[in-house]
Amino acid sequence: MPTTHTTAHAKAGMIARLNHPDYDRWATQIRATGDCRQPIHLRGKIDHYDKATGQLLHRYTTKHEPDGVLRVPCKTRRASRCPTCAETYRADTYHLIRAGLVGGKGVPETVTSHPTLFITLTAPSFGAVHTRHKKNGKTQPCHPRRNAPTCPHGRTMSCTTRHSKDDPRLGEPLCPDCYDYTGTVLFNALAPLLWKRFADSVRRHLAKQGGLLLKDFRHHLTLSFAKVAEYQRRGVVHFHAVIRLDGPSGPEAPPPPWATADALTQAIQHAARAVTAKAPAHADQPERILRWGDQLDTRPITMNGDLTDQAVAGYIAKYATKAAECVGTLDRRINPLDNLEAYNLRTHARRLITTCLNLGKEPDLADLRLADWAHMLGFRGHFSTRSRHYSTTLGDIRADREHHARAEDITTGRLPLFDEDAVLVISEWQYAGKGHSAGDALLAAAITGTPSPTPQHSAGSRP
Repeated sequence: MPTTHTTAHAKAGMIARLNHPDYDRWATQIRATGDCRQPIHLRGKIDHYDKATGQLLHRYTTKHEPDGVLRVPCKTRRASRCPTCAETYRADTYHLIRAGLVGGKGVPETVTSHPTLFITLTAPSFGAVHTRHKKNGKTQPCHPRRNAPTCPHGRTMSCTTRHSKDDPRLGEPLCPDCYDYTGTVLFNALAPLLWKRFADSVRRHLAKQGGLLLKDFRHHLTLSFAKVAEYQRRGVVHFHAVIRLDGPSGPEAPPPPWATADALTQAIQHAARAVTAKAPAHADQPERILRWGDQLDTRPITMNGDLTDQAVAGYIAKYATKAAECVGTLDRRINPLDNLEAYNLRTHARRLITTCLNLGKEPDLADLRLADWAHMLGFRGHFSTRSRHYSTTLGDIRADREHHARAEDITTGRLPLFDEDAVLVISEWQYAGKGHSAGDALLAAAITGTPSPTPQHSAGSRP
């Protein structure tokens, strides 16, 4: 709850902003950020020069902006930090994924005839956890066991509760002392390596099926994919991916006749069973061999039915904006000197973070950078990735949007019309802070009609 002093301070800042002569321009900036919760503050200028004569044609400078800064969207992908910017990222990812399924954005529509599968690679078990599953639409007991054994720590390894979807116990171990926290953290850290080896193994198996040498594979076939990582409530990642077979030049060419959906399925099943990653020995712990879990879901994508292109694109895009929030951890890096008890963390998440911090001190595990990625429970890979030939890029999608915005600015007179080939553009920008002061946060929420964001004091923002 905010204190009386804090509330009074926020109201004073809000009144000062409202009465300032540049309020209208400040409000215009806030609207332009699209309700970003933590807008970036930039200080600098843009000059447009005539290449032939060197004449200055136009200059924009932030000296005349409110507080001397330009506010721009933070463009984070994390919905927990900024829902508005994350929604833009989600929409961009949706179009990127769907273009690789049905064409568009530079991808030919003929791509729909290429063998394409939606797969889910899971993690192995690191101990029994509370879970929720249904049968015939009815929620089943969690872990019902007759004559359930008692673990070495005196806990009965059974749970007959029919958990609701909001039950905070979901994902928690039946016995935290039996649960393999080290294995969970090491799997998360090595999951990107497992994926790389999985993709390489799929290529090798396909080459074998086609009677090709691996070095000749790229001259006959291209393995295109887009994937996203998702955290399970127990704190371990698994991957959802769209995998497509193309000709040697990518989606413009069909794959050879022998490269069918069945051939791809066999290669995926083989690779999921075969690949492993080694976690180095450390302290008194021996070397560990980690692999994918036994559960592998492989399904074809159809234009109509249960698993359509729209459903797959929406599913992947949704998880591209999430991180480990469902586990109960933080969305920012953790200082190893911090007192974890001061954070509102689930016990399970706190133990996973503590395991990362402790293992991060081991010299043999230094390359995994576990302490740096403790807030991600050891996972340091990119959440959403694509192969080069899958479809367009997020950069191209953003460039199209910026080009559209620039054209609109020229049409409305906010920017002069120049011959781009005849104009030299020189930009100078400096980071000057981010976020809103307490008073600005209240006003921004009123302008955009959204709940007031948490204020962030920074250089370039005034109270």
